[in-house]
Order: sequence, then structure tokens, then C-alpha cells
Amino acid sequence: MTRPTTRSALRLTVLVGENDTWHHRPLYAEIVHRAHAAGLAGASVFRGVEGFGASSVIHTTRLLSLSEDLPVAVVIVDTEDRVRGFLPLLGEVVTDGLVTLDPCEVVGYEGKRSL
Repeated sequence: MTRPTTRSALRLTVLVGENDTWHHRPLYAEIVHRAHAAGLAGASVFRGVEGFGASSVIHTTRLLSLSEDLPVAVVIVDTEDRVRGFLPLLGEVVTDGLVTLDPCEVVGYEGKRSL
């Protein structure tokens, strides 16, 4: 059995609210489109079912009155240089939210462009 090759990468996670916008467009969509335009390997958006942030208000899908502005995570994985090069573009649009960077390993990624 062959062992899959792994490559070092950097994972960028941006946590924002579902209702956050940039020029009347969902902020998460703006981040994905900027990542695409910057040539990053990929970006995915995940909608949370419950969470709270700096406001300490819990948002959840369980209560209709609080089911607005759920947490959203935008996750981007690419080489460290490409991700760090994207940070200034991200800083232009993310004024409220949490941005984290984590080293990771990519296992068996097969796309049009390798990391």
C-alpha cells in the first residue's frame, strides 16, 4: 500500500456573522470571491447552527427569535506564502470578526492546481 504524500499548508479561518455585509453583498461571499480572484487553491463557507461572539449574544437555530445572524466560517487552505499574501485583501473587508491561522498538512489534494 502506498502512503499518500502530504504537503505543509496554512489554514485561514474567518468567523463572521451571516448578516455581515460588504457593499450590500454578504461578507462571506466577498471573501470567497476575493480569494478566487487572488488565485488561492479554494475556499469553503460553513454556516453554524449555534454560537456567540464578542457581543455575548447566543445565536441559534433552535429559537426562532434568535435564528438570525448565525455564525459563518470561511475556510481557505493554501501555501503559507499565498495565504499570508491574501491577508491585506482580507483586512480591507473584515472589520468585525475573528481571523485565525493554523498550520496544517494537506493529504492527497488533487485539483487543477496543486498546493
